[in-house]
Amino acid sequence: MNLFEKEELIAKQAVELEAVTAEEVLKFAVSTFPNITFACSFGAEDVVIVDMLQKISPNTEIFYLDTDFHFDETYETIEKIKNHYKGINLRKMTPNITPEQQAELHGEELWKTDANACCNIRKVEPLTRALTKYEAWITGIRRDQAPTRANAKKIEYDTKFGLVKFNPIADWTNDQVWEYIRDNNIIYNPLHDQNYPSIGCKYCTRQVMPGEDPRAGRWAGQEKTECGLHK
Repeated sequence: MNLFEKEELIAKQAVELEAVTAEEVLKFAVSTFPNITFACSFGAEDVVIVDMLQKISPNTEIFYLDTDFHFDETYETIEKIKNHYKGINLRKMTPNITPEQQAELHGEELWKTDANACCNIRKVEPLTRALTKYEAWITGIRRDQAPTRANAKKIEYDTKFGLVKFNPIADWTNDQVWEYIRDNNIIYNPLHDQNYPSIGCKYCTRQVMPGEDPRAGRWAGQEKTECGLHK
């Protein structure tokens, strides 16, 4: 499918997919683009999509970015999910340099001196490599997570990576996410129960206090609100 055909498809389906369930969006995505992948962070939204995919299309590849800087609880959640969904097609993507090499090249604690550079090395570059062989990808972003995501459509063209992008739960609320988790007894990161609504790397994520924005714990004290994966 060339770019014109993809853009024509997106324009045609944008309204239709807006009106259907997340499961129906996923069914359309995997049937239309067999060469598709899901980028999973193992946050609350993403474990919902993992569960849906295992029911709809268990062979669809899921990949995650191991930045080397995740919380222990995140790594434990990954292992629990691998053990629960037997045969899950899960791929790990890692940065091209180790934390030690990063410190040698860019100084200690790069996330403090240049958080964007750290994210580029440990997230954006590995993600770009992971997406090179695909026509489309799936994400767990929701519109009410941040102003930068407010206009996300359930199907759109990702100009940054040159792929069709599906956001099947874009219109969900946080309450809907947790209702699905409870109703389906989904494995999730226990940090969510400790005032971590959004979980990234341990050096750039803090607890969110009552009344704060749910993403206030990400890159606290900086103007940065996104790691660069979603624009």
